[in-house]
Amino acid sequence: MRHNPEHMSPRQSRPAHLANLDLNLLVTLRALLRERNVTRAARNLGVTQPAVSAALSRLRRHFGDELLARVNGAYVLTPLAVQLAGQAETVCAAAERLFATGRAFDPAATEREFTLLMADYTATVLGPALSRLFDREAPHAALHLQLIRETLGSGAGDAIRLVDAMVSPPLGHFRTPGVESAPLFRDRWVCVASADHPLCEAESFGIEDLARLPWVVPYHRDDGYPSAAPATRQLTALGIRPRIAVRVESYRAVPDFIAGTRRVALVPERLAAPLPSAHGLRTLDCPIPLDPLEEHLWWDASHDEDPAHSWLRDLVARAAACLEP
Repeated sequence: MRHNPEHMSPRQSRPAHLANLDLNLLVTLRALLRERNVTRAARNLGVTQPAVSAALSRLRRHFGDELLARVNGAYVLTPLAVQLAGQAETVCAAAERLFATGRAFDPAATEREFTLLMADYTATVLGPALSRLFDREAPHAALHLQLIRETLGSGAGDAIRLVDAMVSPPLGHFRTPGVESAPLFRDRWVCVASADHPLCEAESFGIEDLARLPWVVPYHRDDGYPSAAPATRQLTALGIRPRIAVRVESYRAVPDFIAGTRRVALVPERLAAPLPSAHGLRTLDCPIPLDPLEEHLWWDASHDEDPAHSWLRDLVARAAACLEP
C-alpha cells in the first residue's frame, strides 16, 4: 500500500531505546535501501514479499517518512532514506563484527558480507585474483565492492570507517590516528595518446611538449593546486600545471576521451597495457621517470582483533601477490 507522507508526522528528536526496537528491521532497512525494490529485498533476505512489505510499513511509521517513493513507475530513495543508507550499512557491519567477536572464524562457512572501497582502476587490476580467491575460500560470503567516485580529500578517514577496508595510494590525508595500512602493489605511470597524435611520431619529446597539450585527468577537483588526484600530483611534481580539457571520476573512462583527439593523459601501466588494440591508442614513456603509483590497503584499527577481518586483509594481500611484476 502506498503511504502518503502528508499523514506522517516527523518523530520527535529523542533517543530510541534498543529494548523497544525490533532490530530485525535494521537488516530489512539495509536491504530495502540497497535494492530500492521490495521483491528483490525479500529475495536477498530469504523471506516473503509480504513480510518485507509489512516491515517497510513499520519503518515508514517509525521514521515518519516514505523512504521509498514511486517516481515514473520506479522507486527512488527519499532524502531521509539517502541519509539513512550509510548509517544502516555502518551499524549492520558493526553488529556483525560484534557478534562474531570471540568465535572461531571459518571462511568456508561464513555468510558475512565484506565491503571494500577502491577506484575502478584498482578493481580492474586486483579484481580478477581477488574474485577467484574469495569464491574459492568463502563461497557463502558476500563481497560488496564500492567504487570511489571522487577524490576523498580530508574525508578519507571517515570513509575508511564506513567500510571494511579501502585500497588507495598513501596520500597524506590518510595519516589519521586509528587508521592502519599495508602495501599491496606498485604500478608505473605512462602517457596515453591517440595513435595518430603527432607526439607518437616524434623521435623524442620533453616536459615542455606535454605542458602545451590539453589533458584528461581523473579525480581532479576544480579547487586549485596542488590536487590530491594521483595523476595531477605527478604533473605538479614535473612543474606542469596542465590545461585540463576533461575531468572524469573514473580511470577507465580516460581512454574514451583520448582517442581521435590531441588530448593526452597519465595512466597506470597495468590499465594502459590492453588499450592500444582496443581503443586505437598509443602508450608512451614519460620523458623523465615519475614516482611509482603505490597502492595500499587501509583499515580502521578497531578491526585488528577481528579474525574475519584478518582473513580479509590476508586475502587482499595474496590477491596482490598474484599480479605480474
